[in-house]
Amino acid sequence: REAELIVNSIFDSIGQALIEGDRVEIRGFGSFTVRERGAREALNPTSGDVVKISAKKTPFFKTVKELRVRVNVN
Repeated sequence: REAELIVNSIFDSIGQALIEGDRVEIRGFGSFTVRERGAREALNPTSGDVVKISAKKTPFFKTVKELRVRVNVN
């Protein structure tokens, strides 16, 4: 139970920092940032109609190189 509270607290803190426009880095693991996606047009796969998608911000996570290497070791 205590571990769950700690993990939820960390996730809440990361989320709040991203809302405020900050970058969050966890050394040896990766970093969280917010990326802005511009407005664009896309195709609805069902109807084939062109749909306008407005600009938005999305969270982005990038792992550190060391973690990527460790995961890909066979």
